[in-house]
Amino acid sequence: MILSVCVGSSCHLKGSYDVIETFKSQIDKHALADKVELRACFCLGRCSNGVSVKADDKLILNVNGANAAEKFETEIMPLVK
Repeated sequence: MILSVCVGSSCHLKGSYDVIETFKSQIDKHALADKVELRACFCLGRCSNGVSVKADDKLILNVNGANAAEKFETEIMPLVK
């Protein structure tokens, strides 16, 4: 799975760095380094919806430092094969 976190201007200001750090921790916690490739990307076109994340083809919106671990567990983990 390719997990892309937007680091464009709007998402950067909304905490994309914190989201990336949380996702790194979650990938390590669940030993998914061989299944999940974490990438930074630029604009996913949803600038008004918090940090935008794309898990393969699924767009996940309104991610932030406070809910990133929960979003990883509930929305991203089920997609990991």
